[in-house]
Amino acid sequence: MTLIKSISGFRGTIGGKPGEALTPVDVVKFAAAFGAWVKSRGGKKIVIGRDARISGEMVSALVTNTLQGLGLNVVDLGLSTTPTVEIAVPIEKAGGGIILTASHNPIQWNALKLLNEKGEFISSAAGAEVLRLADSEDFDFAPVEKLGNYAKAYHYIKKHIDLIKKNKLVDVKAIQNAKFKIVVDGVNSSGGIAVPMLLKELGVKAVKKLYCEPTGKFAHNPEPLPENIKAICREVKKGKFDLGIIVDPDVDRLALVQEDGKPFGEEYTLVAVADYVMSKRKGNSVSNLSSTRALRDVTEKAGGKYSAAAVGEVNVVNLMKETKAVIGGEGNGGVIFPELHYGRDALMGIALFLTLLAKSKKKASELRKSYPEYFISKNKIELTSGINVDQVLERIREKYAHEKINTLDGVKIDFEKEKEWIHLRKSNTEPIIRIYAESQNVKKANELANRIISDINSLLVGR
Repeated sequence: MTLIKSISGFRGTIGGKPGEALTPVDVVKFAAAFGAWVKSRGGKKIVIGRDARISGEMVSALVTNTLQGLGLNVVDLGLSTTPTVEIAVPIEKAGGGIILTASHNPIQWNALKLLNEKGEFISSAAGAEVLRLADSEDFDFAPVEKLGNYAKAYHYIKKHIDLIKKNKLVDVKAIQNAKFKIVVDGVNSSGGIAVPMLLKELGVKAVKKLYCEPTGKFAHNPEPLPENIKAICREVKKGKFDLGIIVDPDVDRLALVQEDGKPFGEEYTLVAVADYVMSKRKGNSVSNLSSTRALRDVTEKAGGKYSAAAVGEVNVVNLMKETKAVIGGEGNGGVIFPELHYGRDALMGIALFLTLLAKSKKKASELRKSYPEYFISKNKIELTSGINVDQVLERIREKYAHEKINTLDGVKIDFEKEKEWIHLRKSNTEPIIRIYAESQNVKKANELANRIISDINSLLVGR
């Protein structure tokens, strides 16, 4: 059983004892703490929405009733997406939002992801205050005559799509004329509803649904990595489709499959979208330290400036605002297009990518080949009790002190002569050390990652 309390929300496995997993007791406490924080800022309403995972209805009911018990009004979007909830919060003039999703985590996980009144993830200072409220249980419930109201608002996915269609960079006519044939893998969650609806509204000629029943019984590991999307890769190639689209359970990450059945590359989702956006909007871009340097290359080619933020959507968003970036996101397929809202949005990413694909008159594989070629090896080391992660990272930093080092978020080492880098950091969502290495071919990226993993294992053996 696992329970992770962080400044961005609360995540854990369902079942077990209070304080050791995400039990009903913990859900109520965390929802009450966030509700108390919203009330302290004058908020009277909270928007909630959930993905389709099996525990979703139970967690949603607990959260809803707790917030009403605090005297807060609740607007429930039901089965929804993370970006849809983000859009709904300011439209509803709510004091905050809660997204009930554990993103790419397996079926036994769920989480409360917390938004401020702008529909953006709360700041580190706000997160620390919510944690304090939860630990101290410093919240007062309302008397019976002042309980909050409850309202359903299941139309917001359609509203979200309407806003996407209205954006000037989305060319619905070009997409219609392209007569695309597309396969969608919705991993049996909310994307199975939202993505086909979007494609229909954009005029896509033919859509084949794969795992699009929102049962919450994920048909495969829900993280959209190449090893987890083999079924749609086979389907795209076999059926001679133009594209495959895969989203994670809460639809903030976007992965694509080329017409030849090969993954476009999760890292290159943002690169391609950024290439299109910066051809129409002069400006800068931002991604996190673990994302491909290809974004920097296409940004500089377009005359903009690229900046790297610490991992985490809130960090990317803050730097995007600071640098006035016109596009940003994370290399895990997370596209942030600020003209719509400051949040990773797979639906917006799909609309922009399809516009680019239609206008370029290229196949997806041809488009992919037009970008600088880099490869990222993504690895992790499971953490056991007694491991001092900070000490391990410091020892690695010392060993490679002669290289270019960035300690903004963990340790990133740039090997500039070889045009490669490695980034080591403790995950915010799982008990692991993430190890990402990038080079100009797969073999070199894996060799670099394995070298650093060997260094870490030597340190752990000798501790």
